[in-house]
Amino acid sequence: MIKSILLSVDGSIYTEAVLRNGIHLARALEAKLRVLSVIDVRTFEWAMSLGADGFVPVIPSNAYLEESRKLHEQKAEAVLQKSQEILEQEGVLFELEKASGSPVDVICEQSRTVDLIIMGARGEFARWESKMIGATLEAVSRQVNKPLLIVSKQFKPFTKILAAYDGSAMANKALALAGYFANKLGLPVIVLTVANKEKDARHIIDEAIKYLSNYEVQCQGVHVRGSPYQKICDFAHENQIDLIIMGAYGSSRIKEAILGSTTESVMRKSQVPVLLAK
Repeated sequence: MIKSILLSVDGSIYTEAVLRNGIHLARALEAKLRVLSVIDVRTFEWAMSLGADGFVPVIPSNAYLEESRKLHEQKAEAVLQKSQEILEQEGVLFELEKASGSPVDVICEQSRTVDLIIMGARGEFARWESKMIGATLEAVSRQVNKPLLIVSKQFKPFTKILAAYDGSAMANKALALAGYFANKLGLPVIVLTVANKEKDARHIIDEAIKYLSNYEVQCQGVHVRGSPYQKICDFAHENQIDLIIMGAYGSSRIKEAILGSTTESVMRKSQVPVLLAK
């Protein structure tokens, strides 16, 4: 059950989509929103360390550091003020919070008291990272232990869910989220299994359909062969999927280093929001 949702906002081009997705889910799930803006202290620490350890030491003045800190404070305040205006117009329950620290550490700490986190696929430097996921998002996706919804730049209400299922424990957690979201939002679910053997795929799909029957949702199973991340993203694009739900980082870290991570690849390539089960 999801009753509290953390919205990480940084003033980037993804911020409004984070808010709109939060509003959409808050209404459907009867949840409260917590809007968080983090003042990244690493900026000031970097300036100080560069001054002390740089190849050509340049010591930042106290005036520079103080002015920089004020600008970051003002930005966080402005982001929260704009968020408040939007949320008040929509009439949802919410609270605002400003915090200082490393964004990854703050978000992970705050996640302890919520049921779901929503972040943009990229952060405030998105215009220079067109083919990369944000560094903060990538770190949070690995460290946080709550479901994480990664949204695109443009908000679109969900109409069809794709649940990527391979029978693993983490994928089973994703299946539970798919059933819950589909039930609450009144949406159909397509269970996608990427496997080379037809017999194995049939067993996995039957298992998923049986599980989802408990949620009283419309669902169907599809089996394809190929690269998991490629097939997941291609299927979503070709079938007008609005939300991909999948388990996060199912392989070992050693295997990921050698073969790559399906999770990270889907996060980078997907053109629609991705919900990671943890």
